[in-house]
Order: sequence, then structure tokens, then C-alpha cells
Amino acid sequence: MPRVASHVCFLIAALFASGLSAASDSAQLDRIYERSTLQIATPDARLHRFRVWIADDDARRARGLMFVRHLEDDQGMLFLYPAERTLSMWMKNTYIPLDMLFIDSSGKIVHVVHDTEPLSLDTIESVEPASAVLELKAGTARRLKIAPGARVMLQEQRPAR
Repeated sequence: MPRVASHVCFLIAALFASGLSAASDSAQLDRIYERSTLQIATPDARLHRFRVWIADDDARRARGLMFVRHLEDDQGMLFLYPAERTLSMWMKNTYIPLDMLFIDSSGKIVHVVHDTEPLSLDTIESVEPASAVLELKAGTARRLKIAPGARVMLQEQRPAR
């Protein structure tokens, strides 16, 4: 019986620690990035709402979601660039797989890369010029049927704390 109790205690501690890690990831990102809400309108007239951190300068874009170990289903990071161009991303020091949605200056999703490989140094490029990239938890784009042609609408922004 003591052996079972020690396993149960270990499992409870591990679950508690993973919850703390998720909370600390969000708190850490809140200190660095402004927050906003965006909606994605898919061609089938569905709206999907996400809470996002905004990476709008070189330092924030370079850091991105590095070292983050958990994202909620409705969380993501929006990388904003001053002009449309072929955008390149990578997964250096990024521990979780992501979906990357490349967005043009009109708000239209022009390319989606599903389930990126954590920690990879491979370049992930837009196939068309884009001015933004939305990173979401891997599997989100397929689950919600978010594909090229969908529209992204950014709402209010809140400053970093």
C-alpha cells in the first residue's frame, strides 16, 4: 500500500506542477507582450476567437513562444510585420508543436503550416507575401477547419504588465 500511495503522491505533484507551468508561461508572456483578442472567420461563416500575445518589434518577434511549454486551445501569438514580404519562421527553443497561419495585409490567411516540429532549426516560409503570422496550438487549424481564405480580425490591444 505505501508503494501505491507514493505513486499517487507523485502523480498529484506532477499534475500540480504542470498546472503551475502553464500559469507561469502565461504570466511570463503577459509581462513581455501586449495582449489582444482576434477572431478568425472561416468560409463556412464560423467565427473562432483567440486570446493572443502581440509580437510587434524585432526583440519580441525574435523571442516569440520560445521556452513556452503549454498553450491553451484559445491562446496564440500574433507576429506583426511593417510590410508584406515572404516571411520566415523557425522553432528554435520552442518546446511545443504549433500551427502557423500566414496572413496578408488585408487579413486573409494565405498559407497554413500544420504541426511544426518543436526545436527545429528548419525554415518555415510563407508561400505568398504576408505581413503577419499567427501561431496556435498544433492541431487547432485542422480541428476548426481554418484554411487559406479565412479572414483574421484583430480586436482591442492591452499593454504588457
